[in-house]
Amino acid sequence: AQVGSKPRAPSSPRLASPHRPWRPMAHGLGHLHSAWAVEQALTGEESRVVLLRFGHDHDPECMLMDEVLLEASIALEEACRISLVDIKEVPDFTQQYELYDPCTLMFVYRGRHLQLELGLGDRYKITWPVGGSQELTDIVEAVIRGARQGRDLIVATRDYSLTYRH
Repeated sequence: AQVGSKPRAPSSPRLASPHRPWRPMAHGLGHLHSAWAVEQALTGEESRVVLLRFGHDHDPECMLMDEVLLEASIALEEACRISLVDIKEVPDFTQQYELYDPCTLMFVYRGRHLQLELGLGDRYKITWPVGGSQELTDIVEAVIRGARQGRDLIVATRDYSLTYRH
């Protein structure tokens, strides 16, 4: 490297040194830094589904989820707004939404929380690591279809009860 040049990021986030972690995954996604901003995101979007990722930005599970969200965000941007909320920075919703897992995804459409039947019991949020951007895209597309049809309960195209048993 030349003197005075900026250090380059590793080619893969997983190859980052533990002494100098590299986290590009959350940088392409919008963060909501206050309860007011979260409320505006929930109620202000009229045409798109809002997907909120609640968790800690530095949690390894959230970092992996953020990578999946970023990969899927380009394909979903016209129909879904994805925002990140660090629950240490914005603790206001922790009790209301029972945010006790390291990483939680919730869906909202026109200010209404959407119920999602995945075969796991909890119908308001996803608390397990989604397997990849295509899996997330499939879930979000099912949510978008159901929300636009006015459904209160959206059934996913796949049953996750055997895949993500606790």
